[in-house]
Amino acid sequence: MKITFYGVRGSCPSPGPDTVKYGGNTACVLVTADDGKKLVLDAGTGLRLLGNKLKHQEPHIHLLLTHNHWDHIQGFPFFDPIYLPEHTVHIYPGNTELAHDNAVLEQMSKSFFPVHHSRLEANIIIETHHQAHQKINGFSISRFDLNHPGGGSGYIIECDGRKLAYITDTELNPPLPIKNSINDWTRILNGVDLLIHDAQFLPFELPLKVGWGHSLPLEAVDLAKAAEVGLLALYSHDPGRSDADIDQMIIDINKQSLPFDVIAAMEGLTLTV
Repeated sequence: MKITFYGVRGSCPSPGPDTVKYGGNTACVLVTADDGKKLVLDAGTGLRLLGNKLKHQEPHIHLLLTHNHWDHIQGFPFFDPIYLPEHTVHIYPGNTELAHDNAVLEQMSKSFFPVHHSRLEANIIIETHHQAHQKINGFSISRFDLNHPGGGSGYIIECDGRKLAYITDTELNPPLPIKNSINDWTRILNGVDLLIHDAQFLPFELPLKVGWGHSLPLEAVDLAKAAEVGLLALYSHDPGRSDADIDQMIIDINKQSLPFDVIAAMEGLTLTV
């Protein structure tokens, strides 16, 4: 199973000279099984780049969303396959509060976007059954509620005898109510081969942002240690976080003697698990 990052930022795109190394596009990840089957995670602005590839390869595209905040859906109107009649795009919305399964399409309406979603040439299917466990294009998917304003879903994806966990936009120590506690996540994530986890805020930023639904890097590291994961990729980098800042974050974390590697998710990076 291969995992390729097409967008790794949280909140909003952050292009510029200080974000060249890790990239400025928002959330989008491609998972490719050994047999070539594919699963797309989130539709941030990185989805535009992925569309340039998939429009030549995949007549059926399966897009799994965590939730409907802009940094997770804003790439969808720029995803070339939705304008091509030979494509079918299956969209699996996150478990949000309130339920808003059509949000990814409704952003293409009213005064928000010049092309209404009714004009899309592809066959767009919104899969509205929010199952805790399901098979999608050969992948076994389990979903779990996130600690994030408005809700959302994190996922464990199993394929080729390996496990990937995609847990972004979640707060490990949130104000009440808590959907899943750290103990819950430790149990849920036990033994996964790769954990992609939110690490948007740094400790000095947190006092002003408690309840915003994001985690600290060291919280993600402690969780990964408790869950005995194989590899941790820190994700959802703050738009104000420079390449130098992220480099230093990883240097500081790896001063610890950890039983697993910790990396920062980087646009264009492919991992094999």
